[in-house]
Amino acid sequence: MMETSASWAVDELGPAKVVFLRPFPGVEAVVVIDNVALGQAIGGTRMRPDITVSEVARLARAMTIKNAVAGLPHGGGKSGIAAPADLAPADHERVMRAFARAIAQLTDYVPGPDMGTSETSMAYVHDEIGRAVGLPTVLGGVPLDELGATGYGLAVCADVLSEAKVLDLAGARVVIQGFGAVGSHAARALGERGAMVIAVSDTGGATWDPDGLDIAALVAHKRAGHSVAGFPAGRSVPAADILALDCEILVPAAQPDVVTSDNG
Repeated sequence: MMETSASWAVDELGPAKVVFLRPFPGVEAVVVIDNVALGQAIGGTRMRPDITVSEVARLARAMTIKNAVAGLPHGGGKSGIAAPADLAPADHERVMRAFARAIAQLTDYVPGPDMGTSETSMAYVHDEIGRAVGLPTVLGGVPLDELGATGYGLAVCADVLSEAKVLDLAGARVVIQGFGAVGSHAARALGERGAMVIAVSDTGGATWDPDGLDIAALVAHKRAGHSVAGFPAGRSVPAADILALDCEILVPAAQPDVVTSDNG
């Protein structure tokens, strides 16, 4: 990830700062502070082995815009750690604490949870440097993943499209790539609004039912430790195939950049 040839877009808004880090041997990271005109930059810390600087920079710009639109006194930033998202708990803690110490002097950036990190990850960061958002309830945070805040927000966006007559939610077919903290809650919230989830995927594969999946049963199946591909009330299909299914709503809640000129 941290090649000298790494590149990112630059314009009048930012980035204000791009910082490359090596928290300890074998682990590399990058922090992109896009814009601090409204205050400290806030944005999540993404952990996955193939994270790129350009991806982090794009996410940082998205945070600049989202924070401004929401009227928050914060700029936008983002960070990425090149490490497996499925580290053993002790190794994950070691990485997060090292990352926290590495960003201690970057006081214009406040990290939060993102793909590959969690409220517990932010607890480690807060313990080291006293600066993090998305904390566990015991530290005064709000359990966003448990409440399904991001998935709910997606459903509210669908409400706005429905009110604008851009989309009819009643019977709208939904395809969800990634049935985790975002995808599962989005499925539930969209289903409550009359939409029909016809296919979902996770790292183990995908399941499909053109007549609609039973989301409550699928969530229970997933919580029992199974991949959605083995859901008995659906048809198992390759994960990539669901992107080609006809639908009114596509939720890419897994890896970034999944919609391309080849499959879009």
